[in-house]
Amino acid sequence: MDGDPQFSNESKSQYDPIEKSYGVTPAEKYLGQLCERTFLSLWSFQCVYRDEGKPHGKGHGKEICDLLVVFDDHIIIFSDKYCHLQNSGDVVRDWRRWFKKTIQKSAEQAWGAERWIRQNPSRIFLDRECTKQLPIELPKIENAKFHLVVVAHGVSSRIKEIFKGGSGSLLIDTHIRGFNSHAEPFHVGDLAPERTFVHVFDDDSLHTLMTNRDTISDFVAYLSKREKLLRGKCKILVTGEEQLLAIYLINLNSDEEHDFVFPLIPSGEAPNYICLPEGHWEDFQKKPQRIAQLNEDKISYAWDELIEKFNYYAMRGKQHFVTDGGIKDTEKILRFMARTSRWQRRYLAKHILKMVYTTPATDRRVNVLLPGWPGDPYYVFLFLPTIHAKTNEEYRTVRRQHLEDCCMVAKLMNPDAKDILGIATESGADYAGRSEDAIYLDTREWNIEMEENAKMLQGKLGILTKAKRYEEHATEYPEAPTASAKIKNPRNKPCPCGSGKKYKHCCLNKQR
Repeated sequence: MDGDPQFSNESKSQYDPIEKSYGVTPAEKYLGQLCERTFLSLWSFQCVYRDEGKPHGKGHGKEICDLLVVFDDHIIIFSDKYCHLQNSGDVVRDWRRWFKKTIQKSAEQAWGAERWIRQNPSRIFLDRECTKQLPIELPKIENAKFHLVVVAHGVSSRIKEIFKGGSGSLLIDTHIRGFNSHAEPFHVGDLAPERTFVHVFDDDSLHTLMTNRDTISDFVAYLSKREKLLRGKCKILVTGEEQLLAIYLINLNSDEEHDFVFPLIPSGEAPNYICLPEGHWEDFQKKPQRIAQLNEDKISYAWDELIEKFNYYAMRGKQHFVTDGGIKDTEKILRFMARTSRWQRRYLAKHILKMVYTTPATDRRVNVLLPGWPGDPYYVFLFLPTIHAKTNEEYRTVRRQHLEDCCMVAKLMNPDAKDILGIATESGADYAGRSEDAIYLDTREWNIEMEENAKMLQGKLGILTKAKRYEEHATEYPEAPTASAKIKNPRNKPCPCGSGKKYKHCCLNKQR
């Protein structure tokens, strides 16, 4: 078996904690908070620095970008700039000055950050003294997918003032190509067609996007398809980012992925010009299926909370047990969990919370969740009672070993499994001070000896000997419940995160 990184979520310091930098201005703080909620704390880093060839600890490094996200092969570079748009009476002149100071300058910073990272991937630091390297490994640069994002503050209020009733979002116009062509106030096109595409968002559009595509997989999928659309042959004019987002969320392409799908013209060909006026987003938000989706998604944030609970101890170097790989092994496991979309998290959170509320404190329970999407791992959820353990240390040791045994048996019963991710916790919904363990098994090199060992463990420990198979159908946009529908929700029971609060006052209300 090719490695078995394991970790659990509390108590023993294993390595130096990760000390991140944070923004100072209100705009920087806002961006940092928004990104940590979307990308989660282990993959989002504000104010990263380069050493410029100086000895580490000597002098001050130079900031690379305002915020950096690294996840799988994706590298997202954020350049954030606040500049108040003047009102001199000449809106064209005011716009050109603001565009140059805010959007053009930020884009140049983003391209410079991309260039540095491509040339010096091992020289990225969390502190200005350049003594603490970025703890997350970057992908191989030849495989890296760069996404450049400019956040331009200080214009939304002026847009709302001029376009009465508008959202305050910048207009998207792909007829505009190059810096010098951006003369039309509040219209943004392709800043430099020959360079890496730069996504430009203002206050309103960034908030709308990152609260509706609020997982790493959902966000980068949107950016990738947005770039393809805006650099395609069809010319696009959109009155605001939210109108574009509505089209994306409503439609699916031939691969059953959200995409920008537009009707064909009468000749059967794709249109060569598209104009999206106001109204698409507003109509979408009123649809009963959309309202039902948002309500159903509330439970999905329990999965975010679980990831962040692991992140909390991992970033402070206070995990109960961790392999020699330290934070890099931990990140590998958590990456599987964080790779999930919002829809997937809804499914996973429902499953594990159901186990929490239906497993008695005296019972052991093991569930194996088959992959619901290509590339997903097999999940093994173990709930183990504490009643037989003399000490907490003994219990945690036994539980960790038993979780590994359960993962071995899961492979035995599912020969096609390659990635198996196990998560263990205490049995009983009312357990205070809940803890979790996680283990990852790469079973691509499974052999006869391992198979025989798994058979022995299954028989000796009674793991999954009476397994039952259940199938569950779920849709991203559920049908809206009727007024007479009886909705069961454990709102008044203790939250499974172990906070001691009722579920309705804790994870249920932690919407992003």
